[in-house]
Amino acid sequence: MRLAARGLGWSAGAPIVEDVSLTIEPGETFGLVGPNGSGKSTLLRMMAGLIPRTRGTVHLGGRPLSRLSRREVAQRIAFVEQIADTSEALSVRDVVELGRTPWLSALAPFSPSDGMIVDEALQAVGMAGLASRRWATLSGGERQRVQIARALAQRPRVLILDEPTNHLDIHHQLSLLRLVSRLPVTVVLALHDLNQAMGCDRLGVMQEGRMVACGRPVEVLTPERLAAIFRVGATPLCDPVDQTTIFRYHCLEEGA
Repeated sequence: MRLAARGLGWSAGAPIVEDVSLTIEPGETFGLVGPNGSGKSTLLRMMAGLIPRTRGTVHLGGRPLSRLSRREVAQRIAFVEQIADTSEALSVRDVVELGRTPWLSALAPFSPSDGMIVDEALQAVGMAGLASRRWATLSGGERQRVQIARALAQRPRVLILDEPTNHLDIHHQLSLLRLVSRLPVTVVLALHDLNQAMGCDRLGVMQEGRMVACGRPVEVLTPERLAAIFRVGATPLCDPVDQTTIFRYHCLEEGA
């Protein structure tokens, strides 16, 4: 499903996001990168319909997001926050079952087919064996995987993830990114690791609330741009295993 933004802006005393326009095509994996405080999380939350926009519009599948009910939005968009919390009394399975809420009603209560969807989501993130564990007993990485399973159980057309690899060890980071890349949905995710971001179809680069570049990773993550925005020197290298481009970094001196 296509997700598009036109002239998006949001202010909180001062501008946080300014005049961002982009179109994310159906089935595309779109990455968002930028320094801390560049507006990535705010932009994602506006595109998910979670915070009101000061300016601009968001369209989902050609329809203005503002004309969809909260239930309709939740049936189409799943959002995974950087740090999510929930009731300590809930089990892992309870949390993932919450992902089915947008599809349930008095006439369509939780059914065996919903249970199968929850099972598949738990299996996909490697948490099936911990389904009965209480939320309070989980590590940060385990909680993140449960929240991603909840989003998968939602069966969205668009999956938005705000730095989903935070708190995960390297194995689960790579496993998650591989899983996301194979999903038959439109994916938008913010990432800090620029080498991981190279695996996206396209990238948007944020700086001080504006999108300063958008395109294929090799086109937008140039050494010159990395130096200007991230204040790092970057040497492109070719991975001998799969021939992809990766970067070796060093910190630039202030004023360099």
